[in-house]
Amino acid sequence: MQNTTSVPELHFIQLSEDPDLQPVLFGLFLSMYILALFGNLLIILTVSSDSHLHTPMYFFLSSLSMVDIGFISTTVPRVIVDIQTHCPVISYVGCLTQMSLFIIFACMDSMLLTVMAFDRFVAICHPLHYQAIMNPSCCGVLLLGSFLLSLVELLLHYVSILKFSNCAHITDISNFFCGPSEVLKLANFDTATNNIVRFCIGALFALLPVSGIIFSYFKIVSSIMRSSSSSGKQKTFSTCGSHLSIVCLFYGTGLGVYFSSSLSHSPRSNAVASVMYTVVPPMLNPFIYSLRNKDIKTALRKILSRAF
Repeated sequence: MQNTTSVPELHFIQLSEDPDLQPVLFGLFLSMYILALFGNLLIILTVSSDSHLHTPMYFFLSSLSMVDIGFISTTVPRVIVDIQTHCPVISYVGCLTQMSLFIIFACMDSMLLTVMAFDRFVAICHPLHYQAIMNPSCCGVLLLGSFLLSLVELLLHYVSILKFSNCAHITDISNFFCGPSEVLKLANFDTATNNIVRFCIGALFALLPVSGIIFSYFKIVSSIMRSSSSSGKQKTFSTCGSHLSIVCLFYGTGLGVYFSSSLSHSPRSNAVASVMYTVVPPMLNPFIYSLRNKDIKTALRKILSRAF
C-alpha cells in the first residue's frame, strides 16, 4: 500500500477530442441522466402508491429501479462535470470509490435480474405454492443476499487490485469512468494474469446468474407449452417479455464490454461501448416495463388521472 501515494491522480479518456462535439455530448448525457432518474422514480412511485402492485414481482422491480438510479449516478454526473470543466481527472481514492459503487450497483442489478427470473419461475411453474415460497421474509432475504454477493464481488476485486507493487507509470484510465476492467490494469499483473482474473470474476458473478436465468426460462417455456390456455400464454409472454428485454440489454452489452476490453486495442471504442451498459439500460428499463406491462400502465393512468 505504500506505493498508492505515488499515483496522485488518474486521467480518463475522452469520448471525443473534437471541441465542437463537447456541447453535444454534454446535452446527450444530461438528457439521458434526467430521463433515467424520471423513469425510475416514476416506477418506484407507481409501485408504492398502488396496492395492487404490492407483490414480490413489483417489489423487485422497484428495487431494480432504485439500484439503476445508483448505477447511473455513479458514472454519468462525473462525465457531465468532466465535459463541462474539460478536466477528466480523478484522484486514486476517488477512482477506487467510484469503482466500488459501480461494482456494488452493477452486481446488484445482475442479481436482481436473476431473482426476478426466479420469481417468474415460481409464479408460473408452482402457482399454488407461490404465496408460501415468495413470502415477505423470502423477498427480504433475496434482496439482502443480492447486496451481500455484490460486496463479495467487490472484495475479490480489491484483493486483486491492492496487490499491485508499482504503478507510478500508469496514470491513464482507458474509459470515461473507473470500471473494474480498467482498474485491474493498474495492478502489476502480466496480461495473461490480468485476463485470468477478469474472466474468473466475470464467470462467477455474470455467467452463473445468466445460467440461473436461462434455467428459469427453460422451465417457464416448458410449462407454457404444456398449457392449453391461449390467454394465459399471452399474459405470461407479456410479463416475461419485459424482463427478457432488460436481461438481454444489460448482459449483452455488459459482458461484451467486460470481456472484450482485454482483446480490444482501441480504448475509445471500449469507452463508447461502455455507454451501452452504464447509461442505456438504466434509462430504458422503466420504459420497457411501462410500455409492455399492463399492470404498470393501468397504475400510471390512475396516478395521472388523480394528478390532472
